Amino acid sequence: MNSGPEGIQSLDPAEGLCVLVVDDSRLQRRILTSSLKKHGHNVIEAESGCEALEICKQTPVDLVLSDWMMPGMNGLEFCRAFKALPRESFGYFILLTSKSEKDEIAQGLEAGADDFLTKPVNAHELRARITAGRRIVDMQRELSQKNILISRTLTEISALYDGVERDLIEARKLQQSLVPDRERDFGNAHVSLLLKPAGHVGGDLVGTFSISPSRVGLYAIDVSGHGVTSALMTARLAGYLSSTVPEQNVALKKGSDGRFTARPPAEVVARLNELVLEELETEHYFTMVLADVDLSTGHVEMSQAGHPHPIIQSPGGRLEFLGKGGMPVGLVPNAHYDSFEFQLTPGERILLYSDGITECPDPQGNLLDEAGLLDLMKRNATIRGAAFFESLMWDLTHHADGVDFPDDISGVLFEYRG
Repeated sequence: MNSGPEGIQSLDPAEGLCVLVVDDSRLQRRILTSSLKKHGHNVIEAESGCEALEICKQTPVDLVLSDWMMPGMNGLEFCRAFKALPRESFGYFILLTSKSEKDEIAQGLEAGADDFLTKPVNAHELRARITAGRRIVDMQRELSQKNILISRTLTEISALYDGVERDLIEARKLQQSLVPDRERDFGNAHVSLLLKPAGHVGGDLVGTFSISPSRVGLYAIDVSGHGVTSALMTARLAGYLSSTVPEQNVALKKGSDGRFTARPPAEVVARLNELVLEELETEHYFTMVLADVDLSTGHVEMSQAGHPHPIIQSPGGRLEFLGKGGMPVGLVPNAHYDSFEFQLTPGERILLYSDGITECPDPQGNLLDEAGLLDLMKRNATIRGAAFFESLMWDLTHHADGVDFPDDISGVLFEYRG
């Protein structure tokens, strides 16, 4: 045997085939056996189809030369039984016959015969037929071993995929833990959070952090790209805006009295821009909205950095987009960011959202867009808290006709009671 590409074994041309000669005539068997051995083949003899079949069950012969007309099990019956045997390798079958009519040839082919030799057998023709059979056996053997290699490789890939799948499921749990409280009630205000990655993990992040007993920070972030690298960046950004470790939160600064106060949102966004460019060696950038909300007065200071325009909704049905857009974070050093301020009145609410909502397509490819989002907000104007996001997701699923969303979806709903 020769070792071919990737360890595939092929027949060495110098090695002979294992040939089974089946004929009820001892003389005919000896003639064929002598000719085959002369060319280096290993020969096994059988005087009947039944005996040959038992041999084939024990020995994986490469090629069979069988007479057609035999008592008991004839050549056709033996051919069918031989081809039905479970084998790891291909067995080539040549029928020896004195028949030359087309109907008989068709019968042989239907039984599974690969070739025919007319009796009396010519030695040169026999050698040519055996050589042709050898090529087929060799090709079939290589194909079989390639299939084994493919099967083994697919099994290994499947095992690796299962491992990656398990890791991604755990990564999803970890990313979801970055938003532990999906709802927070401040008495005179209520915050609800939505985070739904398009895959196992995503590049969106939403959250809140306490500034003081009467002030809260809100943020919505959308990192460019999808998948693991975007998710890793959201984890880093969650640390920069930590709700549990104020010393690590870049939106807060510690005074001489030990108390933390808030930096202006525009200053915080500019600081994040420099941190990303200086400390994070990544091609990713992100958009965000950062808000400082006074719970007692309803006063809001907000900075928008390339994120979709926040929407304010009043009890009377008025809907208004806020902000002027701004530049994404992590693209240009020393970028300038602006803040704007507005006043919430009792009953009003603000929606911060990612473009995964407005760019959600229907089956024809039509995006929901900003006008569609306004329609959904009008439709769900009386629904409060987390139920609002549940209803919004139902509407988006209906818009997409049940197709998986192509982008991460996230949102922050701040409802001011006053």
